[in-house]
Amino acid sequence: MKENLIKDKSFDFAVRIVNLHKFLTTDKKEFTMSCQVLRSGTSIGANISEATQAISTADFIAKLSISLKEASETDYWLRLLHKTGYIDDVMYKSLIFDCQELIKMLTSIIKTSRNNNN
Repeated sequence: MKENLIKDKSFDFAVRIVNLHKFLTTDKKEFTMSCQVLRSGTSIGANISEATQAISTADFIAKLSISLKEASETDYWLRLLHKTGYIDDVMYKSLIFDCQELIKMLTSIIKTSRNNNN
């Protein structure tokens, strides 16, 4: 099977987000923000997976744009969880690094796809 770096990275990130959700609900008894970050953080990879089956370049860009929005939302929830003391510096820095890496990759792919489509 051909390697797809962003698909693999977004899946690995989703696994980390699921584990974060488990930690927040079990250890921290936090249920609102944890559900939000779970939804947005796992949606990134789901939309990337959909994009790999896009029927057109416009569809591909649209799906990746949704992923980018979800990644930006996840960045927000991670920052909020950190600032409110639900996740420590080490956990935050690791998760936010991966999230921002996905944002950079998605931005680059979308920009390149738009340029190639014009």
